[in-house]
Amino acid sequence: MGNKDIRVRVRGPTGQSTITLDESATIDEFRTQIRNQTGLNSYDVKYGYPALQPLLLGHYPPHQKLVDLDINLHGEQLIVQPKQQPTAVTTTTAGGSNPPVSPSVNTISTQSQSPPASSSSSSPFNNRATALTKGARFTSPSSRSAPRRATAAGNDPPEVACPEQSGTLVLRIMPDDNSCLFRAVGGAVVGGLDAMSELRAIVARTIQQRPDIYSAVVLEKSPEDYARWIQTAAAWGGAIELSILSKHFDIEICSIDVQTLRVDRFNEGRPTRCILVYSGIHYDMIALSPSDPPFTHADVPPEFDTKIFDAADAGLLQRAVELCAMLQARHYYTDTAGFRIRCNTCGGLFLGEKEVTRHAAQSGHYDFGEAS
Repeated sequence: MGNKDIRVRVRGPTGQSTITLDESATIDEFRTQIRNQTGLNSYDVKYGYPALQPLLLGHYPPHQKLVDLDINLHGEQLIVQPKQQPTAVTTTTAGGSNPPVSPSVNTISTQSQSPPASSSSSSPFNNRATALTKGARFTSPSSRSAPRRATAAGNDPPEVACPEQSGTLVLRIMPDDNSCLFRAVGGAVVGGLDAMSELRAIVARTIQQRPDIYSAVVLEKSPEDYARWIQTAAAWGGAIELSILSKHFDIEICSIDVQTLRVDRFNEGRPTRCILVYSGIHYDMIALSPSDPPFTHADVPPEFDTKIFDAADAGLLQRAVELCAMLQARHYYTDTAGFRIRCNTCGGLFLGEKEVTRHAAQSGHYDFGEAS
């Protein structure tokens, strides 16, 4: 190698590598090397880590030499990610019709309400109290919280080193806005957290098209009512929605229950998967962030996350379970079986989602609050 070789470190969705070029290398040759190393045909490049700036290679003539650029790339570290496309969700169900929801998976969705406007803390471990039956309205009094907030030393989400992936497994917290499941799935498979309306529409359309599978018995209300309800901002998702969306996008969705560390798999057997974290009343997303050895801390912006994984990679899924075990140790979950709920309509007290669901079905009351 000559003394004027150009060496550039590249971090892409599959890991990191080094590109070595001689001083005669052109922009076109450099772009080819990036494509070969990352497997991406369309990508965005940033440099100047950690104060990242865009490197607009397409703005340079293809045959311009790298050494003639106004940027010295030798020794530089580049972050390469798939080019961001406008959010677009297809409405054709991948692989045909949706399968029935597995009877082994809980079909009672328990999604969280937004925190009170007066809340003074933005910690992700704040109160996530919620309604425990579909269609119910829930009011949460002050700071009586479940799950308990993590200790001050553990307010930051945990991270798990993944040296074999040249990165760090991280928890990406979704907002408490009744759409956390849709945000988590959308963030993984669509590339943005704001595709909630499109994903809700996919669920509604599938239910309307397959009343033989998604009957009133499964949905606990008529398919027409459910389809209308799931498209409202107040509606939350659960196993039914995960089953439909995993089939629609032809991907396996793994949902790890923080309380039990059980892994529920939807559309199992597909070549790729995304991983969600279920804390009893809320969904978050697990992502792999590129990092430096020893890979114990992620300090790259979330836009460089990898959120779709090889379904054959059992090691990465196990590390995701390890991350959830750390959340479990912080009591980052709500025990829905032991959650005390008051009916704001009649004043009745109930323990856990089963009692609340039974009372709602028998009485038609859907206004609940956390009991002291």
